Amino acid sequence: MRINVKKLTPTAKLPMRGSDSAAGYDLYADVQETVHIAPHTTAMIPTGLSMEIPEGYFGAIFARSGLAMKEQLRPGNCVGVVDSDYRGMWQIGLHNDADTERSITPGERIAQMVVIPYLPVEFNETNELSRTQRGEGGFGSTGKN
Repeated sequence: MRINVKKLTPTAKLPMRGSDSAAGYDLYADVQETVHIAPHTTAMIPTGLSMEIPEGYFGAIFARSGLAMKEQLRPGNCVGVVDSDYRGMWQIGLHNDADTERSITPGERIAQMVVIPYLPVEFNETNELSRTQRGEGGFGSTGKN
């Protein structure tokens, strides 16, 4: 699959995978100077890119495990969804879960994108649903840990 990407600034970096088998493509901070994120706040970090995700797919934005575990920085909405009809600049809302200030430097990897297919559905209102063994049992109702 080919995805059209438009660089909106000369310093923007195209998404890249860390290995041939990586599902996620790293997204990079397109900032001119270091961005400081205060504890327990979110900062919008531009990528300098816009993309053309094919119809029937979306760009899922996930935390980079190293950034999340070592620096306590993650996407503010935990998992972002970029729809196929969006053509604006991709920005990542990075949330600082730490009790101390964190920083993002120019060109730093800030998140990862996975391109995922989805199925459009229609919802059918009904008065009855099929029965299952679990039924209406909620969280922890299967007894499995």
